[in-house]
Amino acid sequence: VRLVVEVLLAMPLVLPPTVLGFYLLVFLGPQGPLTSLAALIGQSSFVFSFTGLVIGSVIYSAPFVIQPLVSAFRGIRSNQLEAAEVLGAGFMDRFFSIVLPLTRSSFISASVLGFAHTLGEFGIILMLGGNIPGETKVASIAIYDHVEALDYARANQLSLVLLLLAFVTLLIAYTVNRKANFLNS
Repeated sequence: VRLVVEVLLAMPLVLPPTVLGFYLLVFLGPQGPLTSLAALIGQSSFVFSFTGLVIGSVIYSAPFVIQPLVSAFRGIRSNQLEAAEVLGAGFMDRFFSIVLPLTRSSFISASVLGFAHTLGEFGIILMLGGNIPGETKVASIAIYDHVEALDYARANQLSLVLLLLAFVTLLIAYTVNRKANFLNS
């Protein structure tokens, strides 16, 4: 069972985004199994909405968040947790005083990777959210629209903004991780 869950969580790494987007469209759409959940928050469905884009983006970027965290959790030596337990630390105390400090840099990496991966996503966004100005139009689709209209100058401007944002985001993540690794060694 654990292997199947790991494989399912890693599927977005190898599955074409349009395929994942198509199945999310079916699953989250008006006839999909989550229609009643959408109704609870006042929506007829999750497709062609900001909420749907967030759900799709989280699912698409999940492997980039989960894998660094799993690696970090596996790297924690069990004797550290056992010693804290013997000294009377409960589960939550061990989590907040041992696990989180030891995995902080992995949480930062996971957050940055998930955010950066979602930022440039195109296939799922287009399949699940469409291209509704002011509602579901995102930067990657706007770039595509500019290129399609042969407006390379505007496509270049928006692409440069995303390029700089990606660079700064990764620079911050690497700096924080190096500092955390230096302090942990």
